[in-house]
Amino acid sequence: MTTEHYHYGLGRRKSSVARVRLYPGTGTVIINGKPAEAVIPRESLRMDMLSPLTLTENSRAFNVQVVAAGGGVSGWAGAIRQGIARALVVADESYRPALRTEGLLTRDSRVKERKKPGLKRARKAPQYTKR
Repeated sequence: MTTEHYHYGLGRRKSSVARVRLYPGTGTVIINGKPAEAVIPRESLRMDMLSPLTLTENSRAFNVQVVAAGGGVSGWAGAIRQGIARALVVADESYRPALRTEGLLTRDSRVKERKKPGLKRARKAPQYTKR
């Protein structure tokens, strides 16, 4: 980790939490000490994760350092997306309207539904037998 000035944002998705730091730089993305390509292999998730930077045309203006925990790869990507968006608003308040209209500042509250007693899963009931 470097000691220079950074902008901080926290993102959450499902059970994942991502702490994001934006440093002035060239656009490199480091997640848990590894390059983003090694941690998030799907290109579509990486594009979605970096959408706040492309929306505000800052793809090459910031280096991104992330500490992500909990959940899986898809949750990490969503949490990082929200963390980047929040850090961009801290960096420059004029980005808030554009990020808000795309829904990037709002937490996605969908989580896995709990299993209910007497059912096999959250909603799947055992098969009914007449005789």
